[in-house]
Amino acid sequence: MAKISTKTATREENERVILKAAEETFAEFGFKGATTGMIAEKAGIPKANLHYYFPTKLALYRQVVEHIFHIWLEAANAFDDCDDPEEALTRYIGAKMDISRQHPMGSKVWANEIIHKAPVIQDYLETTLGEWTHTRIAVIDRWIAEGKMAPIDPRTLLYMIWATTQHYADFNHQIDTLNGGAPLSDAQFGKAKETVVSIILAGVGIRRRQDQTDPV
Repeated sequence: MAKISTKTATREENERVILKAAEETFAEFGFKGATTGMIAEKAGIPKANLHYYFPTKLALYRQVVEHIFHIWLEAANAFDDCDDPEEALTRYIGAKMDISRQHPMGSKVWANEIIHKAPVIQDYLETTLGEWTHTRIAVIDRWIAEGKMAPIDPRTLLYMIWATTQHYADFNHQIDTLNGGAPLSDAQFGKAKETVVSIILAGVGIRRRQDQTDPV
């Protein structure tokens, strides 16, 4: 039993190292420019070992895309766990901001794929992402019907959230440059997150509870 557990742990660690190297390589060179040899070298393993876990470059690429996509889907649990639009949107925007900071390379891989018209993951867009978007639009439409937020276009709201939050991953070099050549500090990032949440909630007609307290 211990041998099986050790073997499983070793496999998971090897896959983690390979996926991290692949994420960075695909983010820099794209699917066409990256090679499994480049990824193996970055991961510090023989190319044959990489192909043991991922037989083809396409299989590895899709795994990288699936990884970041599932992280994004987990962030969307705010819509499922809470029926208060202020709390749900605050949690969702905050989670998406955190993901951009913690997984910038994965976001860049996704962005590059979409820019090139999704030659590899078009099926994701048409199925999983399409279904997720449709169900969340229904939730937002219900909040609007219940008078909990302004009558805005739900699809445009989602696009704005994605664009704004993923900017902190896809354009982090620009942000760092404008920040004096250094990444945002924890305090700066926290302020950015709070600002993004406040602007979007105000834009959809949600007055935050913390703003409804009369000043002393």
